Amino acid sequence: MSVGVIEPVADARTARQVARETRKHEKMAQKRLTSKGATIAAIAIAFLWTIPTLGLLVTSFRPGADTQSTGWWTVFVDPEFTFENYRLALTSGGTTLTLGQSFLNSLAITIPVVFFALAVASLLAYAFAWIDFKGKSLLFVGVFALQIVPLQMALVPLLSLFSRGLTINGVSIFPGLELRDVDQSFATIWIAHTIFSIPLAVFLLHNFIAEIPSEVIEAARVDGAGHGQIFFRMILPLAAPALASFAVLQFIWVWNDLLVATIFAPSSSLPMTQSLASLSGTWGNQWFLQSAGTFLSILVPLIVFFALQRFFVRGLLAGATKG
Repeated sequence: MSVGVIEPVADARTARQVARETRKHEKMAQKRLTSKGATIAAIAIAFLWTIPTLGLLVTSFRPGADTQSTGWWTVFVDPEFTFENYRLALTSGGTTLTLGQSFLNSLAITIPVVFFALAVASLLAYAFAWIDFKGKSLLFVGVFALQIVPLQMALVPLLSLFSRGLTINGVSIFPGLELRDVDQSFATIWIAHTIFSIPLAVFLLHNFIAEIPSEVIEAARVDGAGHGQIFFRMILPLAAPALASFAVLQFIWVWNDLLVATIFAPSSSLPMTQSLASLSGTWGNQWFLQSAGTFLSILVPLIVFFALQRFFVRGLLAGATKG
């Protein structure tokens, strides 16, 4: 019995013809998926949206006297720039702190809050995804529903709790930590920001962690790994994109926060946003300093975003669309 061999038929098209047809299909797809009107409208909106930011940037480098007498657009015919605004902005500030001190306070507030929120939320997300316990689904729905509750509703109860020295029914939550110690630290604002970030963080991380193949988890359990080993050696490395995407969101949100910081932070620990609010002076006659301080406050979030941007879109979309 003989077996026939089917020889592949050679493609008669040349490489140039294949490339030409490929470009033709790409142009057809681009024509169907794009619109000249939409493109022009997007460019116009982006241009108009950027003009105020450009004006603020130019103003931050102009001498104060020029900003009081001429508009920022005159820089194109009479350019004059100085770094004095940035020096004055760092050494000036609100009633109690300079902008430089507030900058350090913002770092001291934001960085620990990001780590605390990621630690708590990742543990909760793993528990909801891979640990079976009674009422798990109901609790997860409850955590998810907390996103609907405005944080302003929790400000008064939390402030009342902190004012009693972190006690509930006379029992101290943190034994040995008295009110005077809390007033001199960042503990209250760390706790407040971490609490407010938990619902969204658990939702995003749970949906990502739950998509990890069950075969991987089962193989680790067969090899004798416990929940701790699975979480630290497998879940955290695999969930790095989701963790990075939430870290960017949390960092920017806490860094730009004014409401929570103003209510819970003691006067010696106010962040940069509070100093920026009073940097322009009583009558707004020093707004060129505020423009310089604004761009100083933008610097750190930009560094964080560009450092983690390769994880951001992938992790955010995975956590928001799966589950």
